[in-house]
Amino acid sequence: MGYIYVKKEVKIPRPRPKLSPQHKKIIASSFLIIGVLFFLSAIVPILQYQIEYSIKFNQVLSPLSTRYANSGSILGESGTDFTQLSNWFVDDQNNLQNSSQNPTVSKTEYLISVPKLKIDSAVVQVGSLDLKKSLIQYPQTALPGQFGSPVIFGHSVLPQFFNPKSYLTIFSTLYKLKQGDEILINFDSVEYKYLVEEMYEVPPTDLSVLEQRFDGRYLTLITCTPPGTYLRRLVIKARIVDF
Repeated sequence: MGYIYVKKEVKIPRPRPKLSPQHKKIIASSFLIIGVLFFLSAIVPILQYQIEYSIKFNQVLSPLSTRYANSGSILGESGTDFTQLSNWFVDDQNNLQNSSQNPTVSKTEYLISVPKLKIDSAVVQVGSLDLKKSLIQYPQTALPGQFGSPVIFGHSVLPQFFNPKSYLTIFSTLYKLKQGDEILINFDSVEYKYLVEEMYEVPPTDLSVLEQRFDGRYLTLITCTPPGTYLRRLVIKARIVDF
């Protein structure tokens, strides 16, 4: 039996074409432009908010608390999870944790709508801390319709990512509310209407926003501000009105 040997042709890989200096400059410029656009998309909304807020409400923005600024957790740099309400107020973490773990705290739910912001029937939970799952009413504040003020917290991100159906972004455009805008609450099959009266900012250590006034029936909405940061707290105050 004879054997036939066939020599396999060796394929020599073609050298990859080298980029010319001009092409390298174009690619580098493209990456630079993309990076600048991403940076501006984050910074411009914050600057616009600062300008609009200071002009619209004619007040000096609240300075950042020194204690909080030195904590290294303003922007979550230390791994702080700001989807947990217990991390929002540095002076009140223990009280929040104890309230959420107390079996005697009523786990109540109700619905809130803000027509101007296209927020429709968002769930508010009392006695919870997880802002990824719902809006949260601070424990031991008045329920809707009662004398005093429910204090409701919601998460926010950069305004361009606002989605009224996502609890991670639901309060991102809260600053767009104006005096007289409606906020509707459906609690225990009864609907209550509140009208916005004022808006202001406080540093993260200011717990005065939780105080209750019993000379009327109010509502307080709170989120982080400027949108996309955790520098301060934006506070919306509203008062109940008859339909």
